[in-house]
Amino acid sequence: MNRVVVTGMGAITPIGNDVESFWNGLKEKKLGFGPITYFDTTDYKAKLAAEVKNFDPKQYMDPKAARRMEVFSQYAVAAAGQALKDAGIDMEKEDPYRVGVCVSSGIGSLQAVEREYKKLLDKGPGRVNPLLVPLMISNMAAGNVSIQFGLKGKSINVVTACATGTHSIGEAMRSIQHGEADVMVAGGTESSITPTGVAGFTALTALSSATDPERASIPFDAERSGFVMGEGAGVVVLESLEHAKARGAKIYAELAGYGATSDAYHITSPAEDGSGAAMAMKFAMEDAGVKPEEVDYINAHGTGTHHNDLFETLAIKTALGDHAYNVKINSTKSMVGHLLGAAGGVEFITCVKSIEEGFVHATAGLQVDDPECDLDYTKGDGVAMEVRCAISNSLGFGGHNASLLVKRFEE
Repeated sequence: MNRVVVTGMGAITPIGNDVESFWNGLKEKKLGFGPITYFDTTDYKAKLAAEVKNFDPKQYMDPKAARRMEVFSQYAVAAAGQALKDAGIDMEKEDPYRVGVCVSSGIGSLQAVEREYKKLLDKGPGRVNPLLVPLMISNMAAGNVSIQFGLKGKSINVVTACATGTHSIGEAMRSIQHGEADVMVAGGTESSITPTGVAGFTALTALSSATDPERASIPFDAERSGFVMGEGAGVVVLESLEHAKARGAKIYAELAGYGATSDAYHITSPAEDGSGAAMAMKFAMEDAGVKPEEVDYINAHGTGTHHNDLFETLAIKTALGDHAYNVKINSTKSMVGHLLGAAGGVEFITCVKSIEEGFVHATAGLQVDDPECDLDYTKGDGVAMEVRCAISNSLGFGGHNASLLVKRFEE
């Protein structure tokens, strides 16, 4: 089986539109939250979101191409372009049928649905945009990345709600391990801060109604009240080690393990004993040949809902045993909110950067200890420390659990 390494990264996030500014924002505990600007929230309980700022699609693609893409696809193309450039992939020197894509979205475009449904009601079916379907469907992130960069290999879209980005990177890893591709462009993208998206998650009582950005997204805090919706994209370039070495690529880290399970329990609540998430972590460690005590850091799913943080804490204890109390844990969502299908992409990048720079960022906003959440969630400030091995967790509605294990690259 081929070893899989990370050679490029790209990110569009609420705290920065490239990996460097995103990572620097995390180190500085920069919060991406503010009042929702995309629509009038007068009648909505949730007033805050983590919107992407100053994004101009024309910086990343020609205007005609941008017009034929909804925002989630634009974010995907932008982040994928950054990642390919970072990796130094020259498609003129590659067999395009050996370079694949697994950049996925959990939802696709609610904007297109809302806009065209209004037209349908007001003006009739004849006025609906002929491009509605290809603008709306979630696989168009992968489709557009493939078209923009001439990637002709395996092109797939994994939809597992909030675990989408993590499953996408894991399935891309498997594609390389099994020789289906030499290179995979993989990650997640999402843009669902719309009336329907916010109303729907609010009706589920999943969103925080806090109006203070400092106390809105506070994973593992006793006063947590739900998540804050974010948007953006996180995309990485994965390669077989052999292919990366042959072209002299810079190697950031090795993606060594992937575990995926289902709770088979409830459509929105994780299993109350955390067993499904725990098994995903165990499978990722087994896949990588890593013992629990070798794990230095876990980037938690850490949404800030009462159930998630409690059950994920139990899961970490089940998966790591006594070592759970020694491992550093944090939630990137404390600064960028919950990017839904893109969360796993940007959080995987956070793990790679933590290994590269020897730093674990703080869980911003965590102030009031919850006796039931009693692990080390990196309260206060970030910590400079050696990170040799990290796990990134994502848990999605429907009971989908996914864990990626990434470690420092060694020959």
